[in-house]
Amino acid sequence: MPSKVFSAALSGLDAQPIEVEVDLSMGLHSFQIVGLPDTAVNESKERVSSAIKNSGGSPPHHTNRRVIVNLAPADLKKEGALYDLPIAIAYLLASSQIKASFDWQKIIFVGELSLEGQVRQISGTLPIALMAKELGFKTMFAPKENSIEASLVRELEIIPVASLAELIDHLENTAKIIPQEPTDINSLIQNSDSPYDMAYVKGQEHAKRALEIAAAGGHNILLSGPPGSGKTLLARTMPTILPPLAFDEALEVTKIFSVSGYLSKNNPLITQRPFRSPHHTASAVSLVGGGANPRPGEITLAHRGVLFLDEFPEFNRQVLESLRQPLEDGIISVSRAARTLTFPASFMLVAAMNPCPCGNLTDPARACQCSPGQITKYKRKISGPLLDRIDLHIEVPPVKIDKLSSEKVAEESKFIRERVKKAREIQEKRFTNLPVKTNSEMTTKEIKQFCKVDLKSKELLQNAAAQLHLSARAFYRILKLARTIADLASETNIQTSHLAEAIQYRPKEEF
Repeated sequence: MPSKVFSAALSGLDAQPIEVEVDLSMGLHSFQIVGLPDTAVNESKERVSSAIKNSGGSPPHHTNRRVIVNLAPADLKKEGALYDLPIAIAYLLASSQIKASFDWQKIIFVGELSLEGQVRQISGTLPIALMAKELGFKTMFAPKENSIEASLVRELEIIPVASLAELIDHLENTAKIIPQEPTDINSLIQNSDSPYDMAYVKGQEHAKRALEIAAAGGHNILLSGPPGSGKTLLARTMPTILPPLAFDEALEVTKIFSVSGYLSKNNPLITQRPFRSPHHTASAVSLVGGGANPRPGEITLAHRGVLFLDEFPEFNRQVLESLRQPLEDGIISVSRAARTLTFPASFMLVAAMNPCPCGNLTDPARACQCSPGQITKYKRKISGPLLDRIDLHIEVPPVKIDKLSSEKVAEESKFIRERVKKAREIQEKRFTNLPVKTNSEMTTKEIKQFCKVDLKSKELLQNAAAQLHLSARAFYRILKLARTIADLASETNIQTSHLAEAIQYRPKEEF
């Protein structure tokens, strides 16, 4: 009699149910897995056989019958080792080595098996648990190391499994496994222990103000200045002034890290906003995601957080151009011959660059060694359309020695963070029931509704658009930036001063 249990397959950041069917028939011995398995799934035959033998059962290799394992739906490619546990259970049921009676339609199994029968950790447990709850499953058997992560999902019983033998005893009612207690969310919230703080940044008040505005509205920012002026230090303090993730945002980010295999088993909920800083030699695939089996890239790992690109012009131009669509839409679509996947990519871009190849163009104390042609070529590595998507362009000058040696401590990040949190709360209230979380995400429709200006401000904006040759995109980005500046000032309406400050953050020269 064929047996059937349920497992799951990951597709992008989501999961879908997989039926694991096992049938035994007379004939020459064979053990086959069908249903588009990859190499890791095919190799599970050896792991499952050894795990069953070392757990006290009779493995498929010790029988003279044909064993067929079907993973349905058959047209979906199955990848990874998470099918080991459900295949083993389905085989033990089909061969009557487990005679327990359960509502197998309401149970889901995931886990990799060692040759000894131990159940190993897998990636993507959280999206599988979310899918199981949504589809009405009642119980999920998951590796013990993944059980805390899975228990973030309420109304789903999580059974932590350490070994196949332990699971068999549980199913046979010989020795019950204690279900995992629902995870206390508050116990997982970590306090930031970043070594960076705005208090340790000497001078650069103009740049700090720009970073505060960027953090409050989720805006993109470009820091330009000579080497040693503090651009990288400023960028690394950005996470310390960002508000903590809301629970729904934390689940979004945790799903991404779970699928990517970067989730810590000791702290399975990401509560701090991500800060990703890929090297300038990174490829387009590593940045935007992809591969034969599409996986999230750095821009998706930075979702709801910060993507810091140091040495901005040193990145391959093709790599930088791949940022244009996600910066505009907040998502990235990865298309392959077999399928198209969409990953979230709502991140803040913080970029840093030197003003020229030698870096001394804007340094009053050092002479620039670059020719005009070299400077032009260097700046043109960053295209106009990409620069147009950056809201704040900041010149970071060298810090004078008297400021560096001063004992005076600047404003701490925690105070700036409080102002940013208040501005974000205003935006949260404003965008209730809208698919928008920050001012930077506003579409033209929301801009028309929430960024109204008076006649004097409109004249200022029109004059700036004419003098700076602003594109339509830059025009609307100034309005969104002014809205954030007004929120920081707790003003209901955008004032002329807010608009004037927003305009000054546009680039003053053509790249």
